Amino acid sequence: MASLKALRQRIRSVTNTRQITKAMKMVAAAKLRRSQDRALASRPYSVQMGRMVQSIAARVSRDSAPELLAGRSEPIKKVQLIVFTADRGLCGSFNSSVIRSVRNKIAELQNSGFEVSVTCVGRKGNDVLKRTYSGLINRVHTAMSRGLTFEKAEQEIAQPILHDYANERFDSCFIVYNAFISAMTQELTWRQVIPVPEPPKDAEKDSALSPPSYEPEEEEILADLLPRNIAVQIYQALVESDASENGARMTAMDNAVRNAGGMLRRLKTTYNRTRQAAITTELMEIISGSESLKG
Repeated sequence: MASLKALRQRIRSVTNTRQITKAMKMVAAAKLRRSQDRALASRPYSVQMGRMVQSIAARVSRDSAPELLAGRSEPIKKVQLIVFTADRGLCGSFNSSVIRSVRNKIAELQNSGFEVSVTCVGRKGNDVLKRTYSGLINRVHTAMSRGLTFEKAEQEIAQPILHDYANERFDSCFIVYNAFISAMTQELTWRQVIPVPEPPKDAEKDSALSPPSYEPEEEEILADLLPRNIAVQIYQALVESDASENGARMTAMDNAVRNAGGMLRRLKTTYNRTRQAAITTELMEIISGSESLKG
């Protein structure tokens, strides 16, 4: 059985840990409100932008479409993965779920004969993936959540990606991130951004039923709209990932506070029982000693 001194030290340590996790929970909750509002506010624009691109793409022949839409004529050989994780841990399975999925995707692509490259947005993804795939990582972006704006996402992530595509460093690009559902729920999401996926059949049907008129021509609009759409999708992934991270961290710290409270109750019960047993033992020794003196 542990000594009273050891139990007091353990209680003090768990109490300090509980205070830290409680403070981290409050900070994450404050950040979550801002990041959730930002993600929800930008989501309609991102969705409508994607629908607009698909609507225009449904009216354009793939032969005359921009390369970002039609893709290159030769078979796809090089694939770029943009991985969105956090810069810090202590957020449950937020990082591990993304990293596990990326590892499986890399293995699947390499087994199929594709050349894979990785862009890490977030320090944690880079720290883990570089242990096995250090040669595949070509860029690492950190501290993106600080002062996050669309212009920052466009300049630091989207424009280098578009530059690499123009220089034929990859043929296809996918992003993977945790989409925000609620503070307790995040949905792992894969999305192809280059080339833009072909529109669904219902988009073509809607376009044929009520075709709008465009000025200038659809090809010219797409040439300007497609790079911006890619930047919008990357920005949306950033804000969704940021909101998901704060929600996951708040939930993880709440669980830690609850677990620390339960541990404190058990430790205090053990401490009181141990202290009572020590007092009882001392009393019995005193009584036995006094009785022996009387005898």
